[in-house]
Amino acid sequence: MNPVENLAILVPLKAFSIGKSRLRDGGIAGVDEMARVLAANVMAAALPRPLFVACESPDVATFTLDRGAQVITSSSLNLNEAVSHSYRVLSETFEWIVIAHGDIRDPEGLRDFTPLSGVTVIVDSHGTGTNVLALPNKLPFAFSYGQYSAQAHQLEAQRLGLECHVDFNSPWRFDVDEPTDLLE
Repeated sequence: MNPVENLAILVPLKAFSIGKSRLRDGGIAGVDEMARVLAANVMAAALPRPLFVACESPDVATFTLDRGAQVITSSSLNLNEAVSHSYRVLSETFEWIVIAHGDIRDPEGLRDFTPLSGVTVIVDSHGTGTNVLALPNKLPFAFSYGQYSAQAHQLEAQRLGLECHVDFNSPWRFDVDEPTDLLE
């Protein structure tokens, strides 16, 4: 089966009231609403592909269901644990899982994304983070979101003996984490 036919998109989302702490700390107003708009745009760009949201928040779960996605409940606020759990769940049904962050500024084309063989890492505009990660199912992949996640995910692909494709120029490289991201 072609990956396009058996691929799920996973969007991990924290509760809107606690996410985007660097924006809040930077004095940006309306962060909750901004996070909702960004997430809604990412979700709309992913549909009609099978779309799942990993979350711990009932508010985010309702938001997700209202937008035609399915919820994978996570009991953890830790992104790596939530993604690992969701990846294992989705690996039982789908051959490919694409993890896309809910704060990509221009997510257009997400529904049409076809990953290359092995692992694909779409690096953020700072050259260090992972905005989109695509990988085949059932790998013992150790997710390493956080500082320098792009490099960590490349090393993990190498550890597993998988080909790794790294994209520094995708339109999906622009996300909104820092106040300066609103100026780019």
